Amino acid sequence: EAFMEDSRAKRAADAKLMAEKEGHKAELEMQLQRTSAEHKSTMKSAMNKAEELRDFHLECDWLLANHGARKDARAGEVDSLRNAKAILSGADFSLVQSGSRAARLRGSVLA
Repeated sequence: EAFMEDSRAKRAADAKLMAEKEGHKAELEMQLQRTSAEHKSTMKSAMNKAEELRDFHLECDWLLANHGARKDARAGEVDSLRNAKAILSGADFSLVQSGSRAARLRGSVLA
């Protein structure tokens, strides 16, 4: 009879231990899911930042590569606006050539 009592106490202790371990396992699984979701969110955010940085880098490379051409185009536009303003003010440019145009003409004649 003492053996039966010991067995019953052991089964009760084992059942209690099993319930505690299942509860701990459930808590750890919840923590794992939460951590996985946070990791997924962090990785998505990091990928978005990396893509944004790549886009900025490409835009910067393009600006650096085309800086000279854009600078020349702006200078040509400024020159054209000055000529248009002068013409509207009454200046006569019918016999005058601009320096860059004359140089291009001389270059094509020499070539």
